[in-house]
Amino acid sequence: MFIQTRSIVVEKGNAEQVVERFSKEGAIDSREGLIDVSVMVNRSKKENEEVLILIRWESEEAWKNWEKSEEHIQGHRQNRGQPKPEYIISTSVNSYELKKRKIGKAGQ
Repeated sequence: MFIQTRSIVVEKGNAEQVVERFSKEGAIDSREGLIDVSVMVNRSKKENEEVLILIRWESEEAWKNWEKSEEHIQGHRQNRGQPKPEYIISTSVNSYELKKRKIGKAGQ
C-alpha cells in the first residue's frame, strides 16, 4: 500500500473550507488503484487549524499513474497562476510505503 498525506495549516475558523474542497467528487474518485481518501481536522492549537488529507493507494505505481494522468495534470493547469487563499498558512505533502498493518477487533 502507498499513502500520500497532505497537511494544510489554516487560520483559525477556516478548516471547513478546506474540508469542503477535498470532500467534493473529483476525477481521483474513480481512479484505478485508489483505496480511499480521509479528511481530518486538528483544532487543538489556539492559533490555527490543520486539515490532514490521507490518500491510500493499492501501490506506488497506481499513485504514479494518477500523478501523470491527463485529469490530474489538467486540474493543476487550471489553478496555475492563481493565488492561494489568504487563510492558508502552509502546505506540506509526504508519501509513505506501508510496511506493516495491524487490524484490531473493531476492524475485523
